[in-house]
Parts: sequence; structure tokens; C-alpha cells
Amino acid sequence: MFTGIIAAVGKINRVESSKGGLSLAIDAGKLGLRDVKVGDSIAVNGACLTVVKRAKKSFSVDVSRETLRCTVGLERPGEVNLEKALRLSDRLDGHFVFGHVDGVGRVTRFESAGASRLLRVRAPVGLARYIARKGSITVHGVSLTVNSVRGAEFEVNLIPHTLVVTTLNHLRTGDHVNLEVDPLARYAERLLGEK
Repeated sequence: MFTGIIAAVGKINRVESSKGGLSLAIDAGKLGLRDVKVGDSIAVNGACLTVVKRAKKSFSVDVSRETLRCTVGLERPGEVNLEKALRLSDRLDGHFVFGHVDGVGRVTRFESAGASRLLRVRAPVGLARYIARKGSITVHGVSLTVNSVRGAEFEVNLIPHTLVVTTLNHLRTGDHVNLEVDPLARYAERLLGEK
């Protein structure tokens, strides 16, 4: 489990085909790996991945075909948002994030709003019902508050700090992003649907 508060921007340096999908070598950037061991989970652009090898400043993960099917940005070298799994003693600053990407959205607007940036994303139609105004959503692993929802499109505001410490500042209209809806919405639907 994660919070959506990005700890560092890392970089996928190497992508290799493997029997079940891909193997990635990731430079951890400023993410401290001293307490990370093989078998631990790290969210990479919002996808919970298991560490299979660790060096002093880098780690490797395997990405299954299923994960590749429902994500973007893991199939090629480039910058990625990183977050280590939550410990029970940690502060919960974002929202509960499982690292199970629900789908891929498309950026339809990305423009200045004072010192911040306005980001509009079109979510897959099947996810739209889980997105609520003033609710939480994760975009490329970043916990954000939804400002408005119109159909399958939602808007969030990216403050200067978020733009500096994540990869979201590189987004452009037309880019695709990993989305995870608030897990509480999914559980509420399941519980209400059974009655």
C-alpha cells in the first residue's frame, strides 16, 4: 500500500524482454534504498512492482504482461515517479493507494493557472463513475484532489511543489497517464451492489 506522495523521480535505464513480460533496471535517483530488500514493493509511475534485485542506487523489477496491458510508461527508458511501500508507522499524507493501476487516461488539457498548472484527463468510460469532485485520484502514482468532473473528463490542479518533485511537469496534451481511482469508491460500489 502507498500514499501517492512521490519520494523521488527515478529513471528506467534498461528494458529487457523476459519470459513473462519485461525486466526493468531503474536508477532510484534520490530514493534511499538502504531499507529496501528483494521482495519489497516500490510504486513505479503508480504501478506496484516487486524488487527482484537491488544495488546501492538502483533496483530491478519484473513487469508482467497484465501490468503492461493496463499501464503506460513502463515499456521504455525514461523518468518515473517512485514511492516505497507504506509502513504502519508512516504518516498518511496522500490517500490510500494500492498501486493497482485501473486504466490509462489521456491528457486533454495542460495549461498554466497562475504558478500552478491545470491538468484535464479523459479517463476510460468504465472508470468515470469512480471519480468524484473533491475525491482523490492517482495520476502516474501522484495523489491528487479532483476539482471537477464532466462525463469521463476530470480536472486537477498541480501546485508548484508537485511540478518540481514529480514527472507531471513534463506532460503534454495527448500524453497517456496511469490512473488509479480511490479504492474506497470501488469497495462502496461492491457492497451496495450486493444489496
